[in-house]
Amino acid sequence: MGRAFEYRKAAKEKRWGNMSRIFPKLGKMITLAAKEGGADPDMNPKLRSAILSAKTQNMPKDNIEAAIKRASGKDASTIFEMNIEGKAPHGALIFVECATDNNARTVSNIRTCFGRAKGETLNNGALEFMFSRKAVFRFPKPAMDLDELEFALIDAGIESIEEEEGEVSVYGDYTAFGALSVELEKMGITPDSAALERIANSPVEFTDEQMVDIDKLIEKLEDDEDVQFVYTNIA
Repeated sequence: MGRAFEYRKAAKEKRWGNMSRIFPKLGKMITLAAKEGGADPDMNPKLRSAILSAKTQNMPKDNIEAAIKRASGKDASTIFEMNIEGKAPHGALIFVECATDNNARTVSNIRTCFGRAKGETLNNGALEFMFSRKAVFRFPKPAMDLDELEFALIDAGIESIEEEEGEVSVYGDYTAFGALSVELEKMGITPDSAALERIANSPVEFTDEQMVDIDKLIEKLEDDEDVQFVYTNIA
């Protein structure tokens, strides 16, 4: 748990560390969510999640509104989601979510990243059952007892709750995202992050030396303009 917490924290800081890079990525995320489920965040959990992620990174309101409007424009029709799966050095599993207007470019860039890191890309669907799609909410530990919080969220679809170093993580099936989001809001809890994530079903421990090689690949992937999220089976 300790390494996973620190890795997630470092990865988030790295991913969101450069506004010139992250605002376009967040904009794509918002546009795709609005294109897929409509422009009303109250009726579109995926859009609510994207907007929340943008707000936590201080993305200006005008940028958020412009990204939503783009969903109904001609530019949105050229942007698509795609997943690329692969293995990093030492056998770590990597699931990459992308948003792109040029599939060939994205596939070529991602394959190059894996190849240079002595990893490999896999056939689509190879890792689909190695990860579970979950609704995940993270926020500072509230004043209430965690058992009480878990009980209050049962009807909304909570599956588990964890607390580490003052951060609470609430997990539910991806279909429970909307219900959990509403219940947390009713309780006055504003998550630092709320997202549909891919959680490894069988996390694996890697040595510090191995993590150096794996991290290099992850950093290269996250630097790519078409990459939205990178998920791994690191324990």
